[in-house]
Amino acid sequence: MKTQMRTEPMALMDLAKVDVPKTQPPNLLPEPIAPRDLVSVHDLAPAEILSLFNLTAMLKRRPADFRGVLAGKQMVMFFEKPSLRTRLTFEAGMDSLGGSTFFVDQTRGRLDARESLYDIAHNLERWIDVIVLRTFSHATVEGMATYADVPVINALSELEHPCQALADFFTLQEHFGDLSKIHFSYVGDGNNMAHSLLLAGAAMGSKVSIATPERYALNPVIVTMAQAIAEETGATLRLLNDPRKAVTGTDAVYTDAWASMGHEDEAEERAKVFAPYQVNAALFNLAKPHALFMHCLPAHRGSEVTDQIIDSPNSAVFDQAENRLHIQKAILVWLLGGGVGRFQARSARAHA
Repeated sequence: MKTQMRTEPMALMDLAKVDVPKTQPPNLLPEPIAPRDLVSVHDLAPAEILSLFNLTAMLKRRPADFRGVLAGKQMVMFFEKPSLRTRLTFEAGMDSLGGSTFFVDQTRGRLDARESLYDIAHNLERWIDVIVLRTFSHATVEGMATYADVPVINALSELEHPCQALADFFTLQEHFGDLSKIHFSYVGDGNNMAHSLLLAGAAMGSKVSIATPERYALNPVIVTMAQAIAEETGATLRLLNDPRKAVTGTDAVYTDAWASMGHEDEAEERAKVFAPYQVNAALFNLAKPHALFMHCLPAHRGSEVTDQIIDSPNSAVFDQAENRLHIQKAILVWLLGGGVGRFQARSARAHA
């Protein structure tokens, strides 16, 4: 079994400093002693996130230089929830890097309904190089990461959506540069997206203002984690209930669906509670004139955002969607770029 934790910056930092040659990709990452996972944004140290962004920029700028980097690598995806962006960007990304993908539709039954997660994990680690999960329960992702001796990626759980948040802050970096100088705001439900954005903003040293209705506040454990990170990075975190106060003077305004997957039966009740949090012209105009509008999609037009805002020149929603492809390619290269060393390490542990 592997222990999941955030470590200090390793080989990713070294790779990010390398200028990519025009004829072949840079040297691949040396394999850590035990495979790393991406279960939470918190699994990455702040310097690792910046290095991951550098690698993402290289992959985006010169994708042809990385063709074949993951040749022979295999990825399996188990999705308990429907998906457009997450599934296609992972599949397209893995294919463009030379690897293979297997998709298992779990929308009609939870992953561990027929067999224990422990047994599933120990089967998968003998066949597959990386496991991608989109689940209702965060405990499923954590359990798989604990049991499987190959990297596990959280492609969305009810607690976090780390790949999306990393793509979002990479998008902000493209637009504004130094992330420690931006003021980022989020209004709406204190859901998985808000959690990962808070952790990412804290890691990047940003000023982050999040406004939610009192009944739909963020998970206090996530808040405590983000505050601890902010003490290291100098980030400023504000948790509010007033959306106007959160948005005023900010560089980006982010929102998400008021009723996330699994809460559809609460949509009518939530619509009443969240009405003051709609990102419309009156609210958005409180931000700076250059402010970006951001949304992880799918958007419910006329609910959490109006057409006027999501279709405006300030909208970055499709930049965010595009960058899901590039950030996930970087994550895959980081986790899988070390060749077969981990199989040797596993064999050594098995005979220890």
